[in-house]
Amino acid sequence: MQYLIGVDIGTQGTKTYLYDVDGNIVTDSFEASNLITRNGITLQEPDEIFSSVINTIKETVDKSGVDNGDICGIAMDSQMAGIMAIDENFNAVTYYDSWLDNGCKDYIELIKNTCNDTFVKLTGAPVTNTIGPKIVWWKNERNEEYKKIKKFVLPGIYVAGKMAGLKADEAVMDYTNIHFSGFADNKNMEWSETLLNTFDIEHSKMPRIASPFEVLGHVTMETANLTRLKQGMPIVTGCGDTAANCFGAGIVNAGQAFDVAGTASVFACCVEEFKPNVDNDVLFNMRSVIEGNFTPLAYIGGGGMCIKWCMENLTGAEGSTYEKMEQAASMIKAGSEGLTFIPHFEGRVCPSDQNMKGSFTGLGFNHNVSHMYRAIMEGISYEYMFYNETMKNLGYEDSMNGIFGVGGGAKSRLFNQIKADVLGVPYTPLKVKDSATLGCAVIAGVGVGLYSDAKGTISKMNAKEESVIPNFKNKEVYKNAYNTYIVTMGGLSNIYKKLSGR
Repeated sequence: MQYLIGVDIGTQGTKTYLYDVDGNIVTDSFEASNLITRNGITLQEPDEIFSSVINTIKETVDKSGVDNGDICGIAMDSQMAGIMAIDENFNAVTYYDSWLDNGCKDYIELIKNTCNDTFVKLTGAPVTNTIGPKIVWWKNERNEEYKKIKKFVLPGIYVAGKMAGLKADEAVMDYTNIHFSGFADNKNMEWSETLLNTFDIEHSKMPRIASPFEVLGHVTMETANLTRLKQGMPIVTGCGDTAANCFGAGIVNAGQAFDVAGTASVFACCVEEFKPNVDNDVLFNMRSVIEGNFTPLAYIGGGGMCIKWCMENLTGAEGSTYEKMEQAASMIKAGSEGLTFIPHFEGRVCPSDQNMKGSFTGLGFNHNVSHMYRAIMEGISYEYMFYNETMKNLGYEDSMNGIFGVGGGAKSRLFNQIKADVLGVPYTPLKVKDSATLGCAVIAGVGVGLYSDAKGTISKMNAKEESVIPNFKNKEVYKNAYNTYIVTMGGLSNIYKKLSGR
């Protein structure tokens, strides 16, 4: 039997899975992240990220009992919207500037005021708290560190490069990440001299753009000793975490929509055209792992964390569980009796509104924590509705004929029903335990030649749970509630803008 390894370097931690060639999980391992907030900056230490991958690979291989000579390849995904940098010898010269950090907000405004439309047309992404503004921040606010940078890289490539003993000139950024880069001509899959020159960013500091399926390097003797992998085993480039999630979930054909109900609440659709969202800067046009397809997406930073926040801070009674809260919330009528929740605790991402905060509006003495719990799920679903309306306005009329869901939130029958009702299409959770690591394993398999058809292979591996069918009586209620949500969002945006002095 032959095996493949998929690694997901996520915000909450690193997950490593060993799969057989039929997509069955053999063993897995997890190590929690150490997310640091220091002097107003949110970061991760690169050495800790590297160690987490090494540790989880070793544990996974040890637990499996398989002959390491039967493990044919490995690919990794990692967080997409943050950035770090390396020197000539692939050593980290910056910390990982997390996608959760909004210290670059002044440079978001600078880019918007300088060339917003050009930026969106070329990258396919709005100007928000992602790689581009972060790189400009590094150049202007940390110039001594900036001078030491040979290449900007993502965490997955940093780890892969260290495991393969690469030099900086061999660094890459796979094409699923370039919409977040801030300096790419996404449609033509190349770095934009126009954008680089506008902000005086050296082309030499940007890595080569590569395919996720490209073999990046091979396991060194040192890495083999640390991980139990066989020396010389291929390391395949991999992709961004959301791209891996989408691919691993089988979102490879136009009309399929995808919900990652995790730390960030991500809504995406598979399409066959590149249509930058210039008018209202909502959608990120992410390239699919399948070259030629695009996956326009938008997300709520920390969307899934809102439910956790409610559980930890509002439930009160000892012994309260997600199951009990869901049961109580399911007894509340659709619309939560006029209660509206805004899920943007640390600013809105799509479109960028760094001053926005979370809130409940419409509170009355008739409301209790069960209303609030349900309203959180509804607020996230309304935001998804806004994203889908944006896609339709761009001309993606057939962007969604059903939704596939993964992540912890997709285990909630009530949450799935609310999303189906609000969006008016069936919602189908996937049985796959972790679509990102499965996606990476298949990418590795294609890269080393075990599979010849990426799309066909991943489609065969996706078993599905029972679909939730929309309740169209609730959809009418939600249509009015959605309009209230949009009006509320606009009003709060104006309030927070005035309070910030902008």
